[in-house]
This record gives sequence, structure tokens and C-alpha cells, in this order.
Amino acid sequence: MTPTNGTPGTSSRPNGSGNGTVPKPRAEWLARRKADNKDGNFSQMHYARQGLITEEMLYVAEREKLTPELVRDEVTRGRMIIPANINHPELEPMCIGVASLCKINSNIGNSAVTSNIDEELKKLHTSVHFGADTVMDLSTGGDIHDIREAILRHSPVPIGTVPIYEAISRVKRVEDLTANVMLEVIEEQAAQGVDYMTIHAGVLIQYLPLVSKRITGIVSRGGAILAQWMRIIRRTSPTRISATSATSCARTTSPSRSATACVPDRSPMRTTKRSSPS
Repeated sequence: MTPTNGTPGTSSRPNGSGNGTVPKPRAEWLARRKADNKDGNFSQMHYARQGLITEEMLYVAEREKLTPELVRDEVTRGRMIIPANINHPELEPMCIGVASLCKINSNIGNSAVTSNIDEELKKLHTSVHFGADTVMDLSTGGDIHDIREAILRHSPVPIGTVPIYEAISRVKRVEDLTANVMLEVIEEQAAQGVDYMTIHAGVLIQYLPLVSKRITGIVSRGGAILAQWMRIIRRTSPTRISATSATSCARTTSPSRSATACVPDRSPMRTTKRSSPS
């Protein structure tokens, strides 16, 4: 399998109509790894800390023009991640880290007013075609599971999610959200093939009075949901279960990250314009 330097070839691009066969470049690697693995931990960090260089590390090294040993060492130290779920064989491995090239993420997903698998696959195709290194499915409307399944089965790039969006759809009221519901969603998404997740765990109950005085308030939808939960329940967020969720994710190599619920007040955001491919 030859790296495509960030732009998958025609055969690897997601089909906007949802038809056609999608390549599974990691299928043989994963089958061999599942047969040999005895402890159930398939994370790249797990193998790196054993001194092993996986096929994903070799692929990433060639793609990034780095040595395989450097990739392994950076993964070992936690300074580089390779978001590559064992249940996402359609993936072409890539990495994110200080030693690698800068990466671009694209956000897609349905809403409460529109829910269409074909439309989401078209968004995925457009994202990959124009150079997105990763894609997040931020669906909040109906058919979240089926839409995510279609996206995963057609995506050559890592797919990320925000589990609380699906968790909140499973309860009638915000205050009904529990750690068990969150863990159930996280484990289901990891088993489905999600490569990385955003876990909202940064806002603590003692800081809510400070948030209420902010000009911009809470700009994160997930952060706002959890702030409302904490105001009603009067307890710290149910997503402060990082140790447990990390264990669930590690089994399938789904890195998690803490999300930013707030942005600095009065600080203009500085952006850099990228040129679009012709």
C-alpha cells in the first residue's frame, strides 16, 4: 500500500452516491493483528511502547518523510497519534503530532431539520477531495447511527465524533444524562469504527458563575449541554470519566481529546486563508 501524500487516489475517494466498492487497505494488517493479539489492546501507543513498529507507523513514516523509529518514539511519548480504529479498515493511516505536517479537519453532519445519508457522503467526498486530513461527523438530527456507519464505510480518512451529541438524543431531558449513557455511546461508536472523539470534560461546576459573566458565554454546544446539566444536578459533569472512556477507546485505537467550551473574550480570531485546488 503506497502512501498518497494526503490526497487519496480516485479508487479511495468516497462515492457521493453511496454505491461502489470501497477499498480496505488495512484489512490484512488488522486480520493478522487480531489473530496475534492476546490482551485486547490494539492501540498504536500500546504497540509502540513494546518497541514494535506497526504497518500504520511504517505507512505514516513514508507519508511524512520521517523514519519509522521516530514515528514509533513520538507515539510512545504521546507527542504523536495515529487515529486508526481497528474497525475502520477503509482508513489510510495518517498522524497528528509536533514532528509531522500540519493537518486540516473538516466538519460535516446532519441537523434536526435535514437528515440524508447521500448528502453526508457528498460532504465527505468534497472534504477529502479538497484535502481534509480528518473529518468529524457532528450529526445531531435523526439516523445518527446509520449516517455515521455510511460515512465510516466510505471514508479513507479518520472519522471523529462528539459522543454527547448522540448521548443527549437518547434521553428525554438534559438532567437524565448519566455517565453510563455516555459510556454506552462511546463504546458503541468505538466498536463501529470511530477513530477519535471529542469529550467535553473541561468545564467544572465551580466555574459556572464565571461563565455566566462572559460576553461570549459558552460557545460549545456540548459544553452548554453539560453546563445546563451541572446547574440542574448540582454535580460535576458526567463526562469526567476520562480514565474509563480512555480504556474503552484504547481497545480499538480511538484517541479522545478534551474540548474547549469557551474562547477568550474580546480576542479576535486570526485565520490564514488557504488556496483551493483548481
